[in-house]
Amino acid sequence: MNRRATANVRKFGGRTPRERLLRPSRLPGFDLLQSVAGDYQYAGRDWSTIDVTERRSAARRLITVATVGIIVTNVIVGIETVFLVALVTTGGDLTAQPGTGGQNIAAIIAALLVGVVVDLIAGLFLLMPQIRWFVSGKPADADRRRSVQKLPMLGVLATAFGWAAGVLVYIAIGYDVGLIKLIVVASAFTLAGASSGCVTYMVLERAGRPVVAAAMRDAPPRRPMLGVRERMIVLWIVCSGVPLIGMLMMNIGRAVGWLPTSSTALDVPTVVLASVCLLSGARAIALISKSITDPLRGMRRAVEKLSVGEYGAKVDVYDSSELGILQHGFNEMVDGLGERERMRDLFARHVGSEVADQAMRRESGMHGVNTDVGVLFVDIEGSTRFAESTDPETVAKMLNRFFTIVAEVVARHGGFINKFEGDAALAVFGAPTPLADPAGAALRAARELGPELEALHPLRCGIGTSAGPVFAGNIGAETRYEYTVIGDPVNECARLAEIAKTARSNVLASGAAIAASTTGDDESDSYEQSAWGHDTDLDGDDTDLEGLPDDTAEVWNWVSLGTVALRGRAAQTELFAPVEDDEKVDASSLSDIVDGLIRLPLAMLKGRRS
Repeated sequence: MNRRATANVRKFGGRTPRERLLRPSRLPGFDLLQSVAGDYQYAGRDWSTIDVTERRSAARRLITVATVGIIVTNVIVGIETVFLVALVTTGGDLTAQPGTGGQNIAAIIAALLVGVVVDLIAGLFLLMPQIRWFVSGKPADADRRRSVQKLPMLGVLATAFGWAAGVLVYIAIGYDVGLIKLIVVASAFTLAGASSGCVTYMVLERAGRPVVAAAMRDAPPRRPMLGVRERMIVLWIVCSGVPLIGMLMMNIGRAVGWLPTSSTALDVPTVVLASVCLLSGARAIALISKSITDPLRGMRRAVEKLSVGEYGAKVDVYDSSELGILQHGFNEMVDGLGERERMRDLFARHVGSEVADQAMRRESGMHGVNTDVGVLFVDIEGSTRFAESTDPETVAKMLNRFFTIVAEVVARHGGFINKFEGDAALAVFGAPTPLADPAGAALRAARELGPELEALHPLRCGIGTSAGPVFAGNIGAETRYEYTVIGDPVNECARLAEIAKTARSNVLASGAAIAASTTGDDESDSYEQSAWGHDTDLDGDDTDLEGLPDDTAEVWNWVSLGTVALRGRAAQTELFAPVEDDEKVDASSLSDIVDGLIRLPLAMLKGRRS
């Protein structure tokens, strides 16, 4: 194959007809077909950001589609008209009156050709001002928007000019044009022009969508123009109005003697007119159904994106009918949903996602419940001195790093950051989201948080953990309140955090937290019974914790340090520290460890009896 042949093959989309069928997008004219019969090609595009080159490309496509649409529509309808006029005027016998009949048919064909040319020139003349504006990229004012919305009607007006010009040409050159023949031909041209104008309307409505979308970008339609009802009228005219009126006029003409009756048993003109009705109806239905279903399909695709959280999924407003108003309303709804989601996200970042979800589900008011929770308090030692000797930006970065570590660890264990207080944080486990073992979750989070916060060295953090019944709900005034927890465990863990800042272990838990963890559920009951008879070997040879439930085994990760009277409390509080911190807690003496292992079953028994 020579170079020229290869170029021609590439030009027409493939090496063989089979390749061209498999890849129709490479066929010549495929993009024009897409403009009329395919989906909207500029979905999701912002016309304010599209350059002049792409606008010119879209404008050329519109001009080409308008030109081809006008020519093809008028030629098809013209051929149908010539054939029907010939059948009607001869009673279905095309061999009758070969002389004058042939000259009249020639005059009709000439009139149709002139009509096509006039229609094309008038159509482009009426469309060019809107196309020039579109290419310029200037904002559209109210008058421009109305003009752009009327693009399909401009095509119908141009079609009316063309078919009227055809009637005038027939009068001028027709052979032996009498009143009856003129009425017959004018009636046929009128019906044909109506059918052609309706098809042109739908072609321009689809091809002109980029221009309409650009015009409606800043001010979408508030009232429908050329709405769905008008499209249904177009469909009725093409499918029912024109053919039925044609049949009615043909029978009236036969009744008054203007037209010959059928010369055959089968009424050929009626059969042909019915066939033309089927073909023209199929054209109209294909175009009108697409004009209605395309915007709906676009919104359906946008809804699918919204369902997966894509709140930027908007649709282009390219329709001037009720569908365009629906498109605009859909975009406003999407804006509202996006704003709602942004507000929800900001709300969750300020008060926590759990509290935000609860607030969204319930009405406003002072809601609250009594519940058992685990509470963790963490505070930075020496933050005041650090702030005095460090610039504020560095302090802010350190605090953000501190709170990030705390938030990540608490979230991993199902907790909720109730509040950030300067250089401290309060985390709650079991409220507002219930947990099976809130005390165990708080203990596990505390053990993990201790090593994590070592990254803030030389700053030291104290971590206190407690558990017990609290009131969890909204506290404040009716006009301004916040979700928090009120109860003795909150005060106790704050006091423990104070001690932990200067103690050998920076992570401390109260006996109440240990007891609550060991009595968290039914699985721990059988384990507590076996704990009494468990022989503990300091070397660990006989100690086997594998296979035990995680929430039960958590108590064996803590060792008792003895009791202490916390500030503001009369009763003694038993302190526990993580086992891995035993070297920090005077591990040189094994007595502390032995004492802790003895106290652990006792704490379990006390918790069960209480």
